[in-house]
Amino acid sequence: MSPEIPRNAWRDVRIQLPFLLWLVVLWMLLWNQFTVLSLVTGIVVAIFVTRVFRLPTVELSGRINVWWSAVFLTQFLAAVVHGALLVAWQVIDFRRQPGTAIIEVKLRYPDDLVMTHVSVTASLIPGSFVVETDRLRGILYLHFIGARSMDEVEKQRQDVLRWERRIVRAVGSREQYAALRADEGRPLAHTRARTNASGGQAS
Repeated sequence: MSPEIPRNAWRDVRIQLPFLLWLVVLWMLLWNQFTVLSLVTGIVVAIFVTRVFRLPTVELSGRINVWWSAVFLTQFLAAVVHGALLVAWQVIDFRRQPGTAIIEVKLRYPDDLVMTHVSVTASLIPGSFVVETDRLRGILYLHFIGARSMDEVEKQRQDVLRWERRIVRAVGSREQYAALRADEGRPLAHTRARTNASGGQAS
């Protein structure tokens, strides 16, 4: 056996390990149980899924920002609690129907990993669920509860795009992060240019 085969096998395991761990976390979140039994069954399911439905090895971005990852996790947990309370209130509020809608969201920094993270995040927050994805065009279609006006639809769309930006800051590639920083700097740069043109001083 060629020594290259074991090295490639270990490389695949190292690359796929974060995906296995993420599948275990999703399994525990799905059952809302953080026990030894759910951990063991999650590991079994993750190994089964990755072995039986084996896909080509996906390279990670090679970048993880610990600070933005912690910020993302904190904001995500807060959004889950807020979404659960909001959905509960919509159920017991008999004065008006919450309204539903299918929303199209065109991601700005799409690749397979970012689209997957955004889809999972949006689906785990109560009140919204991804029903379809267009991988080639980077579009998500979400079923949203609580859409009584176009303003609320647009607010939900902007919320999804905010989650995309948070994910790019946390685990996006260096190219995606640079593009995000450039996009965030454009309005500020435009404002400075207008200030200088009017004779004022930029901050």
